[in-house]
Amino acid sequence: MRVAVFTNQFPSRLSTFFARDMRALLDAGLELDIYPIYPLDRALWRFVPAELDESVLPRSRIHHVPLRAVLDRADRGGMQVRSLSAFARDSARASLAAARFGVESLSKTGYAALKAWAWTARAIKPDHVLAYWGNHAATSAYLFHRAAFPDVPFSMFVHARMDLYRKPAFLVHKMLHADNVFLVCEFNRRYIAEHYPEAFSRLAGKLRIHHLGLDLDAVPYTPGARPGYRLVGVGRQETLKGHHVLIDALAVLRRKGIGAELELVGDGPQHAALRRQAARLGLGGAVQFSGWLDPDQTMEAIRKATILVHPSVSLDAMPTVLKEALAVGTPVVASRLAGIPEIVDDGRCGVLVPPGDCAALADALAMLIADDDRRRRYADAGRAHAEKLFDAPRNGRLLAMRLGETRRRQRSPTAALNALPSGVGRD
Repeated sequence: MRVAVFTNQFPSRLSTFFARDMRALLDAGLELDIYPIYPLDRALWRFVPAELDESVLPRSRIHHVPLRAVLDRADRGGMQVRSLSAFARDSARASLAAARFGVESLSKTGYAALKAWAWTARAIKPDHVLAYWGNHAATSAYLFHRAAFPDVPFSMFVHARMDLYRKPAFLVHKMLHADNVFLVCEFNRRYIAEHYPEAFSRLAGKLRIHHLGLDLDAVPYTPGARPGYRLVGVGRQETLKGHHVLIDALAVLRRKGIGAELELVGDGPQHAALRRQAARLGLGGAVQFSGWLDPDQTMEAIRKATILVHPSVSLDAMPTVLKEALAVGTPVVASRLAGIPEIVDDGRCGVLVPPGDCAALADALAMLIADDDRRRRYADAGRAHAEKLFDAPRNGRLLAMRLGETRRRQRSPTAALNALPSGVGRD
């Protein structure tokens, strides 16, 4: 089965779980064509994980297309494509929905539409169209599907902040159009039910959980031989990740005489502010800023830590770093927020604290630092939970099976939208 996969950027610095999912689909016997809407940055090839290198996914199956291709677009191989006027109407509908979220969203939608139109002249007919993200990648996939291959099944992923929680442009329309909507956690199902109640009855039967996973055979479980006081935080350094709360909590620990040290892996818009905060609190050498590390180096930093801390203060669906910590045997302390409780089995394989609560975070860290036996129990439970839910090859086989079993629904999304009460449940 040949699948056209639309994504935001590939290669990219942050393509780890995309690579794992694509590798799992390839191992399940699917043929993949990747359609990244961002322009190609050749310097980023070095960040592509080994499981999706050129020997696994030939670069000829990754279809970057320049915008100038829109100007000289021509049918190749006699492919039947809907008229430009029909494509323009679909694009205008998507753009109108995107305009509600500002100029950036509108411009990105227009860009995604141009890419979709160029691809319709170049693509070999797939057996399934899959949008890996629900935002502009899904808009491009939707327009491509409607213009060129409306008879094949269409599925899409909806992940988290970038496509569900923040600026969900045209989202209801795309979900109603899809045959499957893959969600990364149960929290997202509840979120859709709460925010789109009028559409939910029409969406419920196509919402399916797909856990983004790890190749657990390649991740040795090593819970022992950890230092006693080493904390690690991994992720983009932005306000929602709560690293500022973690630094405050570290200061509390050290004032109590607990000589914990912290390594922060990553970079981002809050990096300078976090450095200033650490200096202001007198933490000096107690905080190590390691910057971006490659996937192997990041896993090694997690493996060497006593505790991985993920103190998010805003919606953060299913952070991959928590799954990685569970897999290698590093206990976790994280915020009780969004899909995070699902990762740590509602506190059975990690400690959950209220988001933004520095005192609660410091207390949880102090308790876990002092209790070797509890850390080992969490580690054992965490690995078992990871094996149950987050095994990428198994989850990839299930995803491939679902895609292969899917048949195209005939009802148009416009008809489904028109069936909703006026002014509700729409983009």
